[in-house]
Amino acid sequence: MLEWQALVLLLLMSPDRPPQHRESIIVTGTFEAIPLEETDRAVTVIPLDAARRLLVPSVVDLLRLDPSLDLRSRAPGGAQADLSIRGGTFGQTLVLLDGLRLNDPQSGHHNLDIPVPPDAVERIELLKGAGSAYYGSDALGGAINVITREPEAAELRLRAAVGNFGTNRQSGVAGLVWGAATQQFTFSRDFSSGFAPDRDYRNLSLASVTRVRTGLGNTRAVLAHTDRPFGADQFYGNFNSWERTRTWFAGVRQELGDRMDASFGYRRHTDLFVLYRDRPAVYTNRHAAESWQAAIRRREPLAPNVSLAWGAEGYRDAIRSTGLGNHERNRGAGYAALEARALRRFSLVAAGREEFFPGGRKFSPTASAGYWASSHLKLRASAGGAFRIPSYTELYYHDPANQGSPDLRPEKAWSYDGGLDVYAAGGRVRAGATVFHRRERDGIDYVRLSPGDIWRAANFERLNFTGVETLLAVRLRRSQSLEVRYTGLHGSRDFRDGVESKYVFNYPSHNATATWEGWLPGGLLGRVRTSLLDRRARNTYAVWDASLARARSRLRPFIQLSNISGTSYEEVPGVRMPGRSVTGGVELVLAGRN
Repeated sequence: MLEWQALVLLLLMSPDRPPQHRESIIVTGTFEAIPLEETDRAVTVIPLDAARRLLVPSVVDLLRLDPSLDLRSRAPGGAQADLSIRGGTFGQTLVLLDGLRLNDPQSGHHNLDIPVPPDAVERIELLKGAGSAYYGSDALGGAINVITREPEAAELRLRAAVGNFGTNRQSGVAGLVWGAATQQFTFSRDFSSGFAPDRDYRNLSLASVTRVRTGLGNTRAVLAHTDRPFGADQFYGNFNSWERTRTWFAGVRQELGDRMDASFGYRRHTDLFVLYRDRPAVYTNRHAAESWQAAIRRREPLAPNVSLAWGAEGYRDAIRSTGLGNHERNRGAGYAALEARALRRFSLVAAGREEFFPGGRKFSPTASAGYWASSHLKLRASAGGAFRIPSYTELYYHDPANQGSPDLRPEKAWSYDGGLDVYAAGGRVRAGATVFHRRERDGIDYVRLSPGDIWRAANFERLNFTGVETLLAVRLRRSQSLEVRYTGLHGSRDFRDGVESKYVFNYPSHNATATWEGWLPGGLLGRVRTSLLDRRARNTYAVWDASLARARSRLRPFIQLSNISGTSYEEVPGVRMPGRSVTGGVELVLAGRN
């Protein structure tokens, strides 16, 4: 016994400690803000500073940098895009804005209707794996958290661009700093006449972000609106459809001293859907969904490096729909989490959340642990349960091609992962590998027995996914970086022979990305991204994008090249994506940093 105690003591007192450098501080998948390398979960951070905003057309396009995220777009600019993590369906990914829920109770197709423009965003944090213990329903596959930014000084920027397919974009940001208060206004407009008939779109976003520091604590308030009409040819079957979605969002978070905070959020989303654009009288649906959320959280230190976090949350959503009827539901949840760290070498988190919803309740536990074997190597593992209650569309929707089911049961899953992170060459080289497994029960998908049948929402008994994620990131000379990521995925199900599923088994078996980004002479910032995707039962394809901007001057020209090789591909079966496109423009910095 004494020998084992001596061994443990030797490990704890080892002078070979974890690295001293700290990457960005994260708030997603953790109960308190911590440095990225200290998390025991698989978390990715995608920064979006003023220079990088010249390289991407929309916030949604940033999500293509991580191959564990399967982004299935139906059009550029994020119009009706679905997001899946590690093989989950689009409804199993929770989308957050500053920690407040954006998921739509009508349909997961609307979850990526992010209301804030790119200029309002500081970074995106991606949690891969079960997240229900942190966020409740919908975080079965993981969560993405869009973090708004705070201006450091007064700024005024205007941007305009044009491109093929009738692309026309304008955006801008105005930021003010007044003592302990900051105010930021942003707008963006993205218009295209479409690369094909009935594939036009118009995106408009407006946002206000306010922060105030008082003796009570920090206050953050977000007001945002987005309006997206778009042609939806083949989006939901062989129909020349048209759709318009609009989102209004209001959120506030208030610190109540050093250990406590409260938050409130409101979201309204409307959806006007026309099955035949040239004959709207045949089939038109109008949906209006509202969601309210409120939470209170507290963190108590119990001992040095040991803390207890707890909180309570309440949700209410309702829908008024010509096609779904009128429905509403209330949910409530409480959680507690114990976090412990020892000598910056060991970490352990154990948490549980009980959520109550109409017709049932669900307990979601999670546990994660990390161990720094040396200053260059960290080992981590996690396990957790997660769930999702059905959307109103899955329960009540019907049209000539799709039929919901009011008897659907909530989805449930257990997720496990283990991995390692390696830091070498003084922090210039970072590598990692993660193996994950998810066991899903009562999964929901639309199924049919033959190609001529109607799609019907149904639960299926078992669905398992196993996969691996790898990363190699190298910081090169002249502030340049190269990052290579790969995700392999294999799924198995219990469907009987001959049954076809609509969404679940469209996942990518192999997905790899290589991204170079760096500064070049003359104040030029460039990015090149190549992705190779092998989607199950479909042809393998590669997409190559590149961007270049002069980002260190008052006048900042930029060019964005998408699908340079002109690849013909579909991310959603039957919905073809545009070929080669070029967009060029200029940003004018009227006030603020160069």
